[in-house]
Amino acid sequence: MATANKVSIIPCGAMSADLTWLLLKPGRSITDRSHKNDPAPWVDVPTHCVLVETDEGKLLWDTSCPRDWEERWGPTGLQEFFPYDRVSDEEYLDSRLNQMGVGLDEIDYVVLSHLHFDHAGNANMFKETNAKLVCHEREKEFAFGFDGLFTGAHLKTDYEQLNFQTVNGDTELLPGVTLIESPGHTVGCMSMQVDLPNSGTMIFTSDAVYMGESYGPPATPAAIVNNLEQFYASVEKLRGIQERTNATMVFGHDAEQIHKLRTAPEGSYT
Repeated sequence: MATANKVSIIPCGAMSADLTWLLLKPGRSITDRSHKNDPAPWVDVPTHCVLVETDEGKLLWDTSCPRDWEERWGPTGLQEFFPYDRVSDEEYLDSRLNQMGVGLDEIDYVVLSHLHFDHAGNANMFKETNAKLVCHEREKEFAFGFDGLFTGAHLKTDYEQLNFQTVNGDTELLPGVTLIESPGHTVGCMSMQVDLPNSGTMIFTSDAVYMGESYGPPATPAAIVNNLEQFYASVEKLRGIQERTNATMVFGHDAEQIHKLRTAPEGSYT
């Protein structure tokens, strides 16, 4: 079986938000009448990218949020609900890549799990590079196809100047790197499976599964789900892959998990 060489999880600080956006779970974000006057809990919503190194090139998975988030998100109102306010200067993606000694020109592929504002926020960093930008065919069709500047969490200024190659179905893009169709959160949301020689299989769920509490079982949805039926099907698809491969699951926005992982610039998986 072909394997990748190295995975670096790149933590990029956190947004903060009402937990209900991430988790619709009794006792956590859905209250009973005896707690109806309690405030909704606000939580950290960490954001990360992943650098995968293979014999056939380097791949960056997602690009996190932009430095100019407050200004760029202004027209959408999203900055009021998901402020990117738990981030230091060294945690922005460009700073992280500098700390890792990785130049933009070294990255061969930039794969966007989906084109939401907190995943495609720095895609324009690669506009003048030779990196191939990749997303799912249905995601591109939707993200470029609506009227106006934004809809939901898709913001055209993040990606409208860029050219994307698209994939359809589960796709092995590089040795040991498979992009997995996992729609529900958006029409073309993808997860990524990476097979490593020492660490085994890792699955990066992106927003197909926000957090460990979302994964269950049973799976628990969120307020931001485009298609609930697809959401449940995708979670169980990923669970099936995990059971077959004994994979380590890395969830999209899990505030507890991110601190337990080996993260860049110091740590990595091989």
